[in-house]
Formats: sequence, structure tokens, C-alpha cells
Amino acid sequence: MPSNTLVVRVESDQDFAEHVLDAAERADKGKITEDQYGVSLPDEAALARILSEKNLELIRTIAREEPSSQRELARLVDRDIKNVSNSLTDLAELGLVKFEEDGRSKRPVVWYNDIHVKYDLGVDGEGTEVSA
Repeated sequence: MPSNTLVVRVESDQDFAEHVLDAAERADKGKITEDQYGVSLPDEAALARILSEKNLELIRTIAREEPSSQRELARLVDRDIKNVSNSLTDLAELGLVKFEEDGRSKRPVVWYNDIHVKYDLGVDGEGTEVSA
């Protein structure tokens, strides 16, 4: 897998809009990299829910084991298929997981191998970055 980074930010709608405009400006200048993707979350509760221990276990297992279906993933993590399916749906809605159709199965896929969390502590306007 090529080296790709997913950046997860906790930010306001205004900060999100500024990041989108900055990214568009960089893209216009040809300065955007293909190896970085972003997800914006509204608050700490959303961050804790999305990057919970169980969701990170799903993401890691998908990246390492490349399961052929949601059912296989559920077996690999020893969890109920319904719970895994619900978690994957949440992760897919935010773009942290994608599905590839394989016959009647939907194969969960992650295309990144690093997650960076960017969170502004509000001290000096600079975000604090933590790698997961």
C-alpha cells in the first residue's frame, strides 16, 4: 500500500470552510499532495466515538488482514456482524472506510496507513497534532 495519511480534525464549521478554501488554493497552484486526505469532526465527542478503541481495531484489522467481507472482519475481531456492520456504516459515512462490491459481499477497505489527529487547544491558534 502506498503511504497515505488521513488527517482527522476537530474544528468549527468556519475553520472547516477555511481549510477547504486553503486546499482549493493549493490545488490551483499545484501544491496539493495526493497522499493526504482529511476528515473534519465538530467536537471531542465525535472524535472519541469515531476513533474509539473498537473502531480503531476495525480499521487496523482491515488494513492488516484485508478481509474479503464484513462477515470475515467480524470473525477476525470476534464481534457480532450487526455491531461491525453498524460501526463500518458510521466510518464509511465519514470516509474512513470504503466498500468494494464483490458479488453479494461488500469488502471494507482503508486506503491510508497513518491517521493524524489535529486538535486546536485554543492556546495560540496553532493546532496540536497527535498520531494514532
